[in-house]
Amino acid sequence: MTELRIGIIGVGMMGADHAERVARRTSGARLVAVSDPDVARATTLATALDGVRVIDDPLALIGDAEVDAVIIASPGFAHAEQLMACLEHGKPVLCEKPLTMDAESSLRVVEAEHKTGRPLIQVGFMRRFDPEYAALKRLLDSGDLGRTLLLHNVHRNKTVPETFRSEMIVRDSLVHEVDVARWLFGDEITRITVHAPKPTSLVGEGVLDPQFAVFEMASGALADVEVFVNFQVGYEVRCEAVAERGSATIGLGVDVLTRAAGHWGGAVPDDFRVRFGLAYDIEVQRWVNAAATGGIDGPTAWDGYAAAAVCTAGVQSLQEGRPVEVEMVRRSEVLG
Repeated sequence: MTELRIGIIGVGMMGADHAERVARRTSGARLVAVSDPDVARATTLATALDGVRVIDDPLALIGDAEVDAVIIASPGFAHAEQLMACLEHGKPVLCEKPLTMDAESSLRVVEAEHKTGRPLIQVGFMRRFDPEYAALKRLLDSGDLGRTLLLHNVHRNKTVPETFRSEMIVRDSLVHEVDVARWLFGDEITRITVHAPKPTSLVGEGVLDPQFAVFEMASGALADVEVFVNFQVGYEVRCEAVAERGSATIGLGVDVLTRAAGHWGGAVPDDFRVRFGLAYDIEVQRWVNAAATGGIDGPTAWDGYAAAAVCTAGVQSLQEGRPVEVEMVRRSEVLG
């Protein structure tokens, strides 16, 4: 099989990690081009990886005849234009979250993809590919524990840049648990409330961190999420599902438990690349395999739109201090 030639837009922390992944750990794929506003950073990365070109203009990368598929790891505000270009050129794309910055532009992307007649967009909700999350999904779907009633989530980062504002905590962090809730329940979120408790003293003026969100599902089930992006300790993600006949918890980090020098415990990773490294490897490999045969194998553009709709309502809830209904079109109205 011919290798899928991949171009990556955005080579910050996430994009650079994907570049290494494609170049060194993904079969059936070859990294051929990168693009980033920081040309020096892109050049340094390309120089370290054989046969990789730097293309200054991301739209030119998308249109390049030697690029078969695209990974978008640029800031969210650039996604809409870049996704539309991928659709125009008929190129499969793995787009890191968020799909776009708001529900309206995400819906336009969904509609544009539908007009192409085939799925081209996969959204980077990598938790679905994590072995622990996948095992939890299988357990809940089996029905062994009865109906799932509650979902408790914890999402903590060690630190984030000073430019990471309150709304970004919703759009860029909480969005993962939005997708997790929709996926595990197999249901839509109809209402969201985002609470802002007393903020940590380690953030700038006006930043609301941590945040606590409650999702109300169409079925009547509930999910809650604590998001704390300046936790200082490390990167910690947990999920507990409570069902009629039992509960299940993942993310406890108990794979290696040490006892030495009068202490016991384990390590808390610094960032997402350690906790979800395997999930990203599986995600990208499955995307490459599917793209090579004209499909996708993961969260769709519709999933990205649904998450954007919830986060749009979540930002409004955060700003107004009240529950906000999630406004979404019916899937059948767009996709038939």
